[in-house]
Amino acid sequence: MSLSLQTLEKRIEELENQVAFQDELIESLNTTVARQDHEILELKHQLGRMSERLKEISDISPGAAPQDETPPHY
Repeated sequence: MSLSLQTLEKRIEELENQVAFQDELIESLNTTVARQDHEILELKHQLGRMSERLKEISDISPGAAPQDETPPHY
């Protein structure tokens, strides 16, 4: 199978375009993953602070939690 030089150049150009597109896509995905990782870490930090705050609140008023109350009909 003999391919002309022009055909080979066209195929190489198409492959180069595909590689360039894939490089851009990979960079975009990498940026997205890095941003999401940062957001997840921030959300974990906020969740930890909220957990600590809820624990502090429950320690301040231990009998005030609804699950500890006796229903009125008892």
